[in-house]
Amino acid sequence: MAASTKQDLLALAGMEYRKLRNILDTLPAQLRLAADDDGVSPKDIVGHRAHWIELFLGWYLEGQAGNPVDFPASGYKWNELKRYNADLRQRQSGLSWDDAVALLEVRHGELLEFLQSLSQEELYGAPMKGGKNAWTTGRWAEAAGPSHYRSAAKYLRQRLKTS
Repeated sequence: MAASTKQDLLALAGMEYRKLRNILDTLPAQLRLAADDDGVSPKDIVGHRAHWIELFLGWYLEGQAGNPVDFPASGYKWNELKRYNADLRQRQSGLSWDDAVALLEVRHGELLEFLQSLSQEELYGAPMKGGKNAWTTGRWAEAAGPSHYRSAAKYLRQRLKTS
C-alpha cells in the first residue's frame, strides 16, 4: 500500500532500506558480481537503485524550475527501459561492489534529506511539476526509493535461493 503522508513515506523508506541493507551486508562475496541469465549482477541492481534516486531528484528539480522533464531520461522513452538499463549497466561497469553500495548509501541519504525538506502539502498536495501525470512528488519518491528497495531485496533473496 502506497504511503500517503510524509511520516509514512519516511518510515517506509527507512524500513525498506534497512531490509535491503541487511541483505547487502550478508550477501556472499562470490555472488555480488555474478551475472544472472539476463546478464545482471547484484552489483548492477544496487547501482541501478542508486541511479534512479538521482534521476527522480533531477526530475523534481527540473519540474520545479519549469523546465521540460525527460522521462525516464533524455533520449529514452518509458518503453525503452530495457535499453536504458543496459546502457546504465555499461556506464556503471567500472563500479566495484563497495562503490555501488556506497553510492546507494549516499543517494538514500539524499532522498531522506529531500523528503525531510518538503512539507506534507509539497509531497502529497498536487501532482509533481513536470511529472506529466497525476502522481504526487511523494508517490514519485516512493517509486524511486522504497519500492525500488523492496524489489531489489526480492531479487537478491531469489538469487540467494538459487545460488
